Amino acid sequence: MFIVLLKFSNNKGQASQLMESHNEWIRQGFNDDVFLLVGSLQPSIGGGILAHNTSLPDLQNRVNNDPFVAENVVNAEILEITPSKTDQRLQFLLD
Repeated sequence: MFIVLLKFSNNKGQASQLMESHNEWIRQGFNDDVFLLVGSLQPSIGGGILAHNTSLPDLQNRVNNDPFVAENVVNAEILEITPSKTDQRLQFLLD
């Protein structure tokens, strides 16, 4: 399981121009059953993604294909978590 942090860079001003393609990239992540959650980092510092069903190299490749990353709108950081305990509702993450 992974947490992806997408923090705005100095090129944040280009975000609006790339938003449609960034949102398509997000939709593809959900369609591929990789993204579990996507949301904003507060206060307006970027975004975060909870991802699973992928390897670190595949996720790195996917993240590098995000138009926001490719155009340096955000800097990406990927944190890998090995779950050991979960709430019953998240049991599927241990399976």
